[in-house]
Amino acid sequence: SSFDVAVVGAGIVGLAAARELIQRHPSLAFAVLEKEQEPAHHQSGHNSGVIHSGIYYTPGSLKAKLCVQGAALCYKYCDQKGIPYKQCGKLIVAVEHDEIPRLKALYERGLQNNVPGLKLIGAKEIQEKEPFCRGLMALDSPYTGIVDYKQVAQSYARDFQEAGGTIFTDFEVTNMEMAKESSPESEDGLKYPVIVRNKK
Repeated sequence: SSFDVAVVGAGIVGLAAARELIQRHPSLAFAVLEKEQEPAHHQSGHNSGVIHSGIYYTPGSLKAKLCVQGAALCYKYCDQKGIPYKQCGKLIVAVEHDEIPRLKALYERGLQNNVPGLKLIGAKEIQEKEPFCRGLMALDSPYTGIVDYKQVAQSYARDFQEAGGTIFTDFEVTNMEMAKESSPESEDGLKYPVIVRNKK
């Protein structure tokens, strides 16, 4: 079979990329190639499932910007698709006095990154939120959540297939080589000079 674009790997990154590409270039033929029997079989289905709020990254960095935007988009996508998640929040707790300045610095960093809802709370409020937690001060991040990213990846796969993409499972890529001649340019101005081979 011939395709204009082939994405190798049906983890959440490969599926998200394929989904976005097919939405941007619907006139092209897309395939996702996966060596396992199902998408999201490895790390995408075996991680902590945290939707990070974006507190830790250096203000102004691309990581900070994308983490905050990505969390908002993740919640929105899950709402649209009916994927369950829990916006449980988290507490970052200072248990020693010398940790308080670092906690305050982290709070300032989160504010610079435009993380929603951040606030510093004292020992009493810590116990109200988490009765088994003890601390002098905590950074309350209510926007942090958890989700089953395997379900998210599987939903990306459905979106990709509904848009006309093809997913090949049990298809391990064993070799790639440049074709001797590129095919004619497509309507999108793209060329596709790579031959992909698998073990079968």
